[in-house]
Amino acid sequence: MQIQLLENKRKPTRTISGVTPLTVVVKPLSCRWRCSYCPTFENVPKSYTPLSPAIMRAIPLEYDPGKQVAARLKAFEYMNHPADKIELILIGGTFLDPGSCDVDYQYGFIKSCYDALNGMKSSDLEEAKKINENTKHRCVALCIETRPDVCGEGEINRMLEFGTTRCELGVQAADNNIYKKTNRGHSVKDVVEATQRLKDSAFKTGYHIMPGLPGSSVEKDIEMYKEIFDNPDFRPDQVKIYPTQVVEGTKLAKEAAEGKFKTYNHDKLLYLISELKKLTPRYCRIMRIMREIPSTFMSEKPDRLDFRKVVADELKRKGKKCQCIRCREVGFALREGKKVGVKIKLKKIEYEASKGNEIFLEYVNEDDVLFALCRLRVPFRPFRKELDEKTLLVRELHVYGPQVVLDKKEDKAWQHKGLGKGLMEKAEEMANESGCRKIAVISGVGVREYYRNLGYKLDGDYMIKKFNN
Repeated sequence: MQIQLLENKRKPTRTISGVTPLTVVVKPLSCRWRCSYCPTFENVPKSYTPLSPAIMRAIPLEYDPGKQVAARLKAFEYMNHPADKIELILIGGTFLDPGSCDVDYQYGFIKSCYDALNGMKSSDLEEAKKINENTKHRCVALCIETRPDVCGEGEINRMLEFGTTRCELGVQAADNNIYKKTNRGHSVKDVVEATQRLKDSAFKTGYHIMPGLPGSSVEKDIEMYKEIFDNPDFRPDQVKIYPTQVVEGTKLAKEAAEGKFKTYNHDKLLYLISELKKLTPRYCRIMRIMREIPSTFMSEKPDRLDFRKVVADELKRKGKKCQCIRCREVGFALREGKKVGVKIKLKKIEYEASKGNEIFLEYVNEDDVLFALCRLRVPFRPFRKELDEKTLLVRELHVYGPQVVLDKKEDKAWQHKGLGKGLMEKAEEMANESGCRKIAVISGVGVREYYRNLGYKLDGDYMIKKFNN
């Protein structure tokens, strides 16, 4: 049996992975660090430019979070995007740093986002989250970016209270000499410790990687990338690969003007990113390649910004494949008009990471097209009171394919095939067999009702099911 998505029925790429990403920009914040490559523009958050699309939307709204969310929901409705399953993404500065961003502002910002999704004001954050469990626009995932040295227990506790499920760390290059050359201000040790704390708290954990920084080379970048997957102290769940770009007004731009630094040319970038994609394991998702910084602000302009496509074409020409999650998702296969066999099987990968044991479950077909995944962990040393070493953590449950509206039954939609429930049943079976006393899920607020229907109860900031074993 085969299924095929016809050309005139294509779903928009924005929702092709099953959720609708909605980006909200934090107001411009002070910054305690002076990274040599980071742009600083007036009335714009650190590391962004005035012409970045999200910034251009946020400035007229004076960075008001509620107004930003409401405006995006209207835009989604106009563009006919489903907007019932929202992945909220916060960008701009080091939001979690109390030295840069007042903690009360942090809570107020998150509450305003939920209020806008809910279409009503709430008395506090907890009420806003409670309303969102059953509202029209549910926050099924929440992502916050931070630095490895701003990711301690306090920051993790706040993220959990906000309803965060994913955290992206600005790792850039796991090398202390490069950190020193770029005035980054943290160490590799900070990366290792933050990664473990996040995973032991059940977060899906991503790295931002910047090949081509001062002190590196194509060969060194490849070795560092290989290290983050060979070394169990790292092993992120996802990566964003942002080759170094020189933005006017930065210290790096001055070094480039003096002939002390030069970015990689097209051929070097093509070779480098092709090699990085081949090194990426199947449990990791390459979220993005190349930041789309407007050329107006670059002192050295890249030949192409659509490097994901350029690299994909190069790998195809050489008969090679990237096995990362994104390259195997069913939604992208359907978008490209491929015939997708529906006979699927469950695959399991086990590996050590951050001193804990990871179990990666996935439903794939005979062509290795990915339909659903579940990311499990037996933690090493969790600090949260809800968790212990006998808790099986569900760090991610995701069914892929074009998004289907909540409560709308579509028999041919992969999101309504019961794959998520099947993966959770397998997780419970494995928990019982391994002697775990309970399962704890890091759940987006808008997915709590789904887990309640599977027998889970809210305990602190996790959905938990206990076993009598």
